[in-house]
Amino acid sequence: MDDCADIVIVGAGAAGLAAGIFAAEAVRERGPSRIVVLDGAKKIGAKILISGGGRCNVTHDQATHKDFNGSPHIVRNILAAFGVEATRRWFASLGVELKREETGKLFPVTDQARMVLHALTTRCEALGVAVLTHHRVEDIIPQSGDPERPAFLVRHEQGTLSARRVILATGGRSLPKTGSDGEGWGMARRLGHDVTPTYPALVPLVLHQDMFHAELSGVSQEVELTTQVNGRTVDRRRGSLLWTHFGISGPVVMDASRFWTKARGEGAAVEMRCHVLPDMNREAVDRWLKAEIAGKPRRAVARLVAIRTPDRFATALCRFIGIDPATPSGQVTREQRQALVQGLTSLRLPIERDRGWNYAEVTAGGVPLTEINFRTMESRKAPGLYLIGEILDCDGRIGGFNFQWAWTTGYLAGRSAVAGLNAPHR
Repeated sequence: MDDCADIVIVGAGAAGLAAGIFAAEAVRERGPSRIVVLDGAKKIGAKILISGGGRCNVTHDQATHKDFNGSPHIVRNILAAFGVEATRRWFASLGVELKREETGKLFPVTDQARMVLHALTTRCEALGVAVLTHHRVEDIIPQSGDPERPAFLVRHEQGTLSARRVILATGGRSLPKTGSDGEGWGMARRLGHDVTPTYPALVPLVLHQDMFHAELSGVSQEVELTTQVNGRTVDRRRGSLLWTHFGISGPVVMDASRFWTKARGEGAAVEMRCHVLPDMNREAVDRWLKAEIAGKPRRAVARLVAIRTPDRFATALCRFIGIDPATPSGQVTREQRQALVQGLTSLRLPIERDRGWNYAEVTAGGVPLTEINFRTMESRKAPGLYLIGEILDCDGRIGGFNFQWAWTTGYLAGRSAVAGLNAPHR
């Protein structure tokens, strides 16, 4: 094959495939160009296929900068370029109709992630975008500033490829078995970029073995989680928590996890507390317990607590704070009642660690958004280079937001790279 391309996209994940499609569609308006997507994997799209339990949570029906951790002003401007409705229309044009679930998550009506990947790869093929597997990129080397010459030399395991424009879509470090190993940051650094410290995000958390989580495995409940770093509250959110054999998971834990992993990585004192009756404050819970005890003094204390919590949780909590679950509620002392109130409203979760990159759905940290032009996704450090997706220091909460980030940044970079072909290399 030729050893030169107009646009080389490094990484054939969601962002890279989107960039290839949008670039090729823009090319049709401006004239022929050769677009190549390089990926080191044998088969592409692993993250797409496993996301959403194999259904692929394509996006969310509402996505704003508040759903992301990153420079708010920059994220807001990027999302405005290609929002949720544009995403829905785009997927419909690819033959993938989306449905909304109660949570606001949007899935393909077929509930098949494979349909999403097939639509993306089929569109690439139809547009003449070359997607090359077994082409792991090892380095990107800037060339002469001569506008008549390619701007970059891309070294990969099969040889080299000259490129007038390069789009870096290598992902972060989450789910490394899918090919995300963080090497993209090394290439970005060599091209002049900074990379902020990176941590697992949207990751389950492991609790100390002395906690009662193992006996609750499979139980989920609505809670409010509060994360404090050095005594200051940095995050408070409400949602579904899932108790597991190793600790805690579920949407609210996954969303809160990045604050814990970041603080722990920075060596700060971090603590997470759980309020299992989030509709009531501490005083209201105490009043409720007093009233229930007065009205039903013979009822076992665990059965009383189970009025508002899952049975297994109620029993485990009583044991954990030193109360026999079968104790008649009328025999509960004031101190025991106060301990129960504390356990219901501010239960300290003894987190030992996160489950690591193999279980993290996304990466927190990366190339700072201030180092890219948010209108185009072009690097401010290396003209002709574009950075998109998870390689950037922006991570969304659970629910399709990180895919929305991939589609949006892919749209901006793909179209902008084509527009840049007609501009002199700076």
